[in-house]
Amino acid sequence: MQPVVFPFSRIGSATVEGLRTLLLSSALLATGVAGTAAQTVDDDGSVATQQLNLPKDVTVFGKSDPNVRKATAIVNGRIITGTDVDQRLALILTANGGKVSPEEKERLRVQVLRNLIDETLQIQEAAANDIKVDRAEIDQSYERVAANFRQSPAQFEQYLRTQGSSSASIKRQIEGELAWSRLLRRNIQPFVNVSEDEVKSVIDRMNAAKGSEEYRIGEIYLSATPENQAQIVANARNIIEQIKQGGSFAAYARQFSEASTAAVGGDLGWVRPGQLPDELAKAATEMQVGQIAGPIPVPGGVSLLYVMDKRKVLTADPRDALLSLKQLSVSFPPNTTKEQASARAAAFAAQTKTIKGCGEANALGARIGADVVDNDNVKLRDLPPQLQDILLGLQVGQATPPFGSISDGVRVLVVCGRDEAGAAAAPNREQIMAQMEEERVNKRARIYLRDLRRDAVIDYN
Repeated sequence: MQPVVFPFSRIGSATVEGLRTLLLSSALLATGVAGTAAQTVDDDGSVATQQLNLPKDVTVFGKSDPNVRKATAIVNGRIITGTDVDQRLALILTANGGKVSPEEKERLRVQVLRNLIDETLQIQEAAANDIKVDRAEIDQSYERVAANFRQSPAQFEQYLRTQGSSSASIKRQIEGELAWSRLLRRNIQPFVNVSEDEVKSVIDRMNAAKGSEEYRIGEIYLSATPENQAQIVANARNIIEQIKQGGSFAAYARQFSEASTAAVGGDLGWVRPGQLPDELAKAATEMQVGQIAGPIPVPGGVSLLYVMDKRKVLTADPRDALLSLKQLSVSFPPNTTKEQASARAAAFAAQTKTIKGCGEANALGARIGADVVDNDNVKLRDLPPQLQDILLGLQVGQATPPFGSISDGVRVLVVCGRDEAGAAAAPNREQIMAQMEEERVNKRARIYLRDLRRDAVIDYN
C-alpha cells in the first residue's frame, strides 16, 4: 500500500504507515507476547478442548450474548472503560486507513478489550513483583514516538485527538510493554538455557542448506475445533479480504493471531520450507513475494500466510545490490486526457530509448524538458517488485521502459552504477543463541500470561 500523508501541514511527512510502525515497533513490542490471545493448544501440541470431555450434543440453559455487553471490564479492581477501548481501537483503525467495515470494527473492538485486559494483568503482575515503570521514562518513550513523526509531543497529542485517540492510550501501552519486559527479564530469562550443542546443530543445518530457498514469512494463526471450524474459516477469509483492501497484515496479526509472533505482527523471520509444517511449506514455495494465502488447514486451526521476501541461504542475492540511478521525468498538465498522456508517454519512450549511458541523460533531459534527479546507494530490494525485475536485467548505461500515471507523470530510470552484494553472512553463535533464548522466553511468557488470566477476577459491565 502506498503511504497516505496525514491531512495537516504540521505533520510533515508522517504517514499512516508511520502509525503502523508505532503500533508494531520492535522498541515497544520487545516482549514478544503482548496482546496474544488465550491459547487453545497445549504446549505438547494437543488440542486443549480434548481434555474437557465435552458432550457432542450441547444443550445451553439460559442465554449468553456477549454482543449486548458494554465494552468495559474491571480486572482485579482496575477499571477498563469504554473510552479506553475506543481510543485504542482508533489507533488500529487509523493504521488501516479507516477502511474497516462496521462488522469488522466490532470484531476489532472485542479483540482490543481482550488486549487491554492482558495489558492490565501484565502491569499488575509487574507491580506485585515491585516493578514499576517511572513516569519520566514513559514520557521519554512517548517523546521519541512523537519525534518519529517529526512533531513535538503537544503536536502529536493534538493529532491523536483528531483521530479519536489520546496520548494516554499510547503511554498506557508503553507502560504495559516495558513493565512486562522487565518482569520477564527478572522471572524467566535467567532460567532459560541454550546449550552449545544446540547452537552447533543450528549452524550445521544452515551450512548444509546453503543455496536453498528461504522465505521471510508472516503468519496469522487462528485456533479451531471441529465444531467452530466453519466460523473460523469465515473469519479468516474476512481478514484476507480486509488486507487485500488495504489493511495492514501486521496490524491484523497482532490483534487476531494466536501464535507467539502476534506481538511482532506475525513475522516468523527467515525460515526454510523444512522448518515449516508441510501445509505451510507447500504454500510458501508456490507463492510470490507480496502474496497472501489461506486459510490453510493446520493442526489445531488454520493459518494465513504472507510472503514478505525470499532469498537463498548464505548466498549472495542480486536484489541486495546498491544502484546509482538517474531519473528522468515529465509531468502532465492538469486535465490531461488518457489519450494525451499515452501519446506523451510514447514520445518520451522513444526519446529515452536512445540514451547511451548516464553521460547523455542530463543533456537529453534539458533537450526534451524532463527533470533529472540523481539517486545514489539505492538498494534494489527497496524498489517496487516490478522495477526490481526490470533492473535486474539491465546493464550500466541502460534505461527502464517508461512508467508512471497521469497524476504522477511518466519517468525512466537509467542505471549509472551497480555494486553487487556479497554472500550473506551466517548468523554468529551469539545471534543464534539469543534467538533461541528469546523463543524459549516467549513460550514461557505465554504460559505465565495464561496463568494470570486463569487467576484473574474479571467483571464485565
